[in-house]
Amino acid sequence: MDVLNVGYKPVFPAGYQPKIGIIGCGSIVRSQHLLAYKKYGVTVGGVYDISPEAIQLAQAEYDIGTVYASVDDLLSDPSIEVVDIGTHPAERVDLVLRALQAGKHVLSQKPVALDVASARRLIAMADQCGRKLAVNQNGRWSPAWQLATRLIESGVIGDVFAVTHFFDVNFEWVTRTPFDRVKHWLFYDYTIHWFDITRLWMGDKPIENIRAREYRTPNQVPEGVATWGGWAEIAYADGSHAMIRSVGSSQSLDQGHRFWIHGTQGTIHGTALWDEALTLEVNGTTIKYELEGTWFPDGFGGAMGELLCAIAEDRAPSNSAAHNLRSLQMTLAACRSAELDGQPVHPEEIA
Repeated sequence: MDVLNVGYKPVFPAGYQPKIGIIGCGSIVRSQHLLAYKKYGVTVGGVYDISPEAIQLAQAEYDIGTVYASVDDLLSDPSIEVVDIGTHPAERVDLVLRALQAGKHVLSQKPVALDVASARRLIAMADQCGRKLAVNQNGRWSPAWQLATRLIESGVIGDVFAVTHFFDVNFEWVTRTPFDRVKHWLFYDYTIHWFDITRLWMGDKPIENIRAREYRTPNQVPEGVATWGGWAEIAYADGSHAMIRSVGSSQSLDQGHRFWIHGTQGTIHGTALWDEALTLEVNGTTIKYELEGTWFPDGFGGAMGELLCAIAEDRAPSNSAAHNLRSLQMTLAACRSAELDGQPVHPEEIA
């Protein structure tokens, strides 16, 4: 394989451009979903949101087609083939079920459900309806992470046995936002992307247990509710290992989300989200890649593109809810371990 010419940009199917219906026009949908769809030529057939203000803000910046009066109106429109659901988690399961039953393919915001049982119910419904259900784990299409995934799949670094993520960041921006009140925000809402990409890079290796802790940092602002500091350790049955650590209130000028992937024949390391960079070290050679694009918004384009390709090719999307189930289990296991002050929890224990 030519490691200098590995594709990592979002891919969309040739000759298939269905109309997308969007349920939920909150800040992330307006700032990232719609921006990515405009960039990659995805056709937005219409939107619905319970808030007229949210729809007005979306209309001010984008051509969003029809504004539906209700969810039922959107789901009953035969011109809408795919529904992007970007609401809060509590409402999401019912909306995904209704969209599948209406014959629509669905891209659900992460997490696809609040619990494993509900996620399995959605997976079963998608199978029953013969529809594709994908999860918007957009981090998979961060340029650095996507390229790392392709290199791992090529076998260039051999078998992955260690993954390390380091958040050298400051989470003060979370204070006084809705995220500040989310239980286990650090793991459940934020780090779920890092659990997911680790699950992807480690493949289907059996997990022995997950241990995690979350804590307030000494210099965290007093009014902040969510904890900024924490770590999660994933131990695998074959001795492989993954670690995610958040400094949370870093004072570094060069902040970022760094990662290392160690394989039996080489190493990949880089940064994702803000400054995308990637280096491959193999056979005594170091290759530094010049990357185009960023997680925001290109990752959102990649997640939708993969679903559309899967529909066009009649296959399961790589970001299917079934594939993403283990990522959800890992995330919830870390939350549970944090509640137990770092005691080991097996993902399969999470009901």
